[in-house]
Amino acid sequence: MKKTALFLTTVAVALMSGCGSKNTEPASADEKSEMQKKVEEFAEVTLTTDLNVLSEKERQIIPIFIQIAEIMDDLFWQQTYGDKTILDTISDPWMKQFAMINYGPWERLNSNKPFVPGYGEKPQGACFYPTDMTKEEFEALADKEKTSLYTILRRNDEGKLTVVPYHEAYKEQLAKVDSLLGEAIALAENAGLKKYLTERRKAFKTDKYYESDIAWMDMKDGLLDFVVGPIENYEDELFGYKAAYEAFILVKDQKWSDDLAKFTKMLPELQKNLPCDPKYKKELPGTDSDLNVYDVIYYAGDCNSASKTIAINLPNDENVHVKKGTRRLQLKNAMKAKFDNILLPIAQLLIDDSQIDNVKFDAFFSDVTFHEVAHGLGVKTTTKGESLRKALKEQYSAWEEGKADILGLYMVQSLIEKGEITNISVEDAYVTFIAGLLRSVRFGAGEAHGQANMMCFNYFEDNGVFERTKDGKYKVNMEKAQEALKGWAAKILQVEGEGDYEGAKAYRAENGVIRPSLQESLDKISAANIPVDIRYNQGMKALGLAK
Repeated sequence: MKKTALFLTTVAVALMSGCGSKNTEPASADEKSEMQKKVEEFAEVTLTTDLNVLSEKERQIIPIFIQIAEIMDDLFWQQTYGDKTILDTISDPWMKQFAMINYGPWERLNSNKPFVPGYGEKPQGACFYPTDMTKEEFEALADKEKTSLYTILRRNDEGKLTVVPYHEAYKEQLAKVDSLLGEAIALAENAGLKKYLTERRKAFKTDKYYESDIAWMDMKDGLLDFVVGPIENYEDELFGYKAAYEAFILVKDQKWSDDLAKFTKMLPELQKNLPCDPKYKKELPGTDSDLNVYDVIYYAGDCNSASKTIAINLPNDENVHVKKGTRRLQLKNAMKAKFDNILLPIAQLLIDDSQIDNVKFDAFFSDVTFHEVAHGLGVKTTTKGESLRKALKEQYSAWEEGKADILGLYMVQSLIEKGEITNISVEDAYVTFIAGLLRSVRFGAGEAHGQANMMCFNYFEDNGVFERTKDGKYKVNMEKAQEALKGWAAKILQVEGEGDYEGAKAYRAENGVIRPSLQESLDKISAANIPVDIRYNQGMKALGLAK
């Protein structure tokens, strides 16, 4: 017992210390000026919605959800950097704000380059693994839980690697979550929400999330939603094994949701017509999943770090996919904020005048919506029967995001041609997609979505999808664009279907980069002071729930 207690104390100490060396040097005036520019690259947006659609008890639950989300935020700090003590060491208020945006001293949308003096490269494994651990040492460890989404690796008092479940490593914080969930469950009137919160409460104690994921899938009629827990594995760039904590608080837009409900029934036909070898589309996508639209009223943790999530496709568990499919949640207010503040100004700067009217919010909404739906297409296991995540390791996230991008566009085109989408044209979809690439390649090589978009952009350029006019603007060739869609989709589905780790790694290394011609365009965007992304004014005051 004493050895266990000593080890858990060692774990706690390790979790409370940063993964990089700490800065003690004050920032210079020049750095303050640069930091102010960096912070202002994130347009500030207030998160709110009409809470009158909710019942009185649902409104009472929101403050509880916010408290839980704040704990998720603290846990993500522990996972990505170590704790928040870095903020106490930074005297420059702009640098401190930028560290809060990035959850640490590394600039997420600039290939994780350090911006706080005294820091080196960000550890690829963040704080999920000891920073001195080698891949060979990890592979030699005989513990099947080492690859679990819900464990961290630490060194014991003898210096040997040991696997620690999340519910033990973060026991103190999760005890507070447990108490708060109890309060929310007591207030919940909607049966689906009550069951989900009850099952999620159990999952936080055991790290077994399947039952709570199934319960979340069955939430069909509630207006208040809460996505919470260790979910995405983007933060683990060493292996892509570990899930990071995050939270979203959501309020459904019933009218927009009703308009989208019909599309999930069309997934089997869309899967059948994918432009690839039949063996890469043999699985049958679930049609019990829902496609709904929400206003997001709070972000915390992983989803709030630098680039903000504007759509959700969960759960990630392939076993849930087979049984229930997924839920696709479109975050309309966040999406509109990015379109108005970022995508449209970029398009006005870089899209040819003859096609600027094709850049539309409805097209952006469709591209993003069906990006999330497209995660459910293709295959979930390789031709050898292996999980894609395990087969592609750290390459998985970038390739999976690339698949969702291009198959989302394929779906939009197909549904327009079938007369199911009537508010935009095929040309609207493609031109807005290209403008969207110019927006999202700015996420940088240190982020999975940015890598995916670089690969797509370069493939499109190599296949003549667009030409650059004399004034440096982009004009889309629709015929070549539609051919390139088929080719790029087939390439990605083959890589995933075969679980081709080495091929995926080599292709991304060569093509997941910003070429000089694209850099010129990005420099124009920067010179025009167009925001890179958004940051949120959120919480009780923003929602009108506190003075």
